[in-house]
Amino acid sequence: MLNPTVRCWNTRSVNMTRNRSVKIAITNQKGGVGKTTTAINLATSLAGRGKKVLMIDADPQGNASTGVGIGRADREISVHDVLLSDATLTAAAMSTSLANLSVVSAKPDLSSIDIDLGSQRDRFLRLKRAIDSDSGGDYDYILIDCPPSLNLLTVNALTAADQVIVPLQCEFFALEGLSQLLGSIREIRNSVNPDLKILGVLLTMFDTRNRLSDQVAQDVRANLGALVLKTVIPRNVRLSEAPSHGLPGVIYDPRSSGSIAYQKLADEVLHSTQTRDHQRG
Repeated sequence: MLNPTVRCWNTRSVNMTRNRSVKIAITNQKGGVGKTTTAINLATSLAGRGKKVLMIDADPQGNASTGVGIGRADREISVHDVLLSDATLTAAAMSTSLANLSVVSAKPDLSSIDIDLGSQRDRFLRLKRAIDSDSGGDYDYILIDCPPSLNLLTVNALTAADQVIVPLQCEFFALEGLSQLLGSIREIRNSVNPDLKILGVLLTMFDTRNRLSDQVAQDVRANLGALVLKTVIPRNVRLSEAPSHGLPGVIYDPRSSGSIAYQKLADEVLHSTQTRDHQRG
């Protein structure tokens, strides 16, 4: 579970103008579930539909940045600067070769953020404040790629987000640890972010040749019901190859089964978020 000190925050004391962007955290404390692949390809697919998208790379490994062609030498202002030095998102956002897609990159120094922020009282709110105070972005969607752990970076992402996508690998022990993550999301909702919703659990790395994948998918849907997104991401070699070329899979090979699935995911996300916006209105 999260550090209990997160409960000390009362949302009524956080007086900030709410950013109009749809903010989606993509998170799972387990590694290797397709989290960064999902962030990259969903962001690119939304941008390809004419939406202005900002992807925030909140993982010290910086793979989301690399996956859209942002080299390490080019990352002058990073998420670390936004969280620690009050750099604005506008200053940190880097354009990519992909139309409508910008990135706030990550560098290895982000791994020390828990120590750098220490016991500062607003340490859980740094990313939210950066997003809510930014007036130069005007993004339709902000996607946050979280690290594979329930640490301060993930708490910042969940505090800043409207919705959460949880990638879940179609393999044995898929549900292991999920209850802890869902509990953490409830804790964030009850303490600092009452508007946080689960957009859906995304089944990833589905292997059509393996009966286990089908069984896992059935078990997940039986346990989680409507929380599970309709789109299923297959295990796909072309998606795995794409990052080495600095390209999202949907650009590297748009006809691959993985790319087609992420295009369907973008449509599902658009439908879900637009429906919720309409219901709120």
